[in-house]
Amino acid sequence: MQVSDVPRAVAAARATATALGLTADDAIVLHDSNKLTLRLLPCDVLARVAPVADQVAQLEVELAQRLAEVGCPVAALDPRVEPGVHERDGFVITLWTHYDPVTPPEIPPADYAHALTRLHAGMRELAVPTPHFTDRVEQAQRLLADRERTPALADADRELLGDTLRSLRRAIGERDAADQLLHGEPHPGNLLPTQYGPLFIDLETCCRGPVEFDLAHAPDEVAGHYPGVDQGLLHDCRLLVLAMITTWRWDRHDRLPNGPRLRAEWLDRIRAARV
Repeated sequence: MQVSDVPRAVAAARATATALGLTADDAIVLHDSNKLTLRLLPCDVLARVAPVADQVAQLEVELAQRLAEVGCPVAALDPRVEPGVHERDGFVITLWTHYDPVTPPEIPPADYAHALTRLHAGMRELAVPTPHFTDRVEQAQRLLADRERTPALADADRELLGDTLRSLRRAIGERDAADQLLHGEPHPGNLLPTQYGPLFIDLETCCRGPVEFDLAHAPDEVAGHYPGVDQGLLHDCRLLVLAMITTWRWDRHDRLPNGPRLRAEWLDRIRAARV
């Protein structure tokens, strides 16, 4: 989210919570990227705020409800208010349960894989229209083609990323693996360690594709505990995901901490893998 928009976004979240009967005298920014994640106090609710034009909040709310109903390990909406999407001052706001941190915060690979297996099992029961993972590859390809948004990317590196995205998208498609509903980005930042066990958050990235595409976002050790993995497909998906997230780090609007360092490191990894 643009820095200039943050105060208005915080005010919109507090006003929304107050209008719903919650006391929101203060707000702590927990995460700021394409949307703002806030902890509102003293009501202790998690608010997710996004510009109206850049959100799929209704899909996220619907998926959270339906996945919880079939027993999937997903974070819950705040039970004190009716589930829904609230719009105020050009933002959409959703309200979620805040989970206190647990110790230790690290999730063992076997527990991570078990949570992802349960999530995928529940997702197979849902018929929800979502993008295909190749649509997300196309988003990265369009960003590469937009030199105004990626002005610092050298031509040779632009060509490397473009060729990697194009060739791996084709190779994965040629494997003709079974598609299903996926989380889309089940990386460690989207899996909370809680007193109820690991819970997935940030369902706005859901898409369809092979389960190996989801596993490519998880730590390498997790795949060893997930049943029936196609190792060749997983290898291709890992490199494809690496090329995608590297591309996004070159967006001049990207605000991921340590983004410049990470994009350089990831480019080196892609060069080494493509030799």
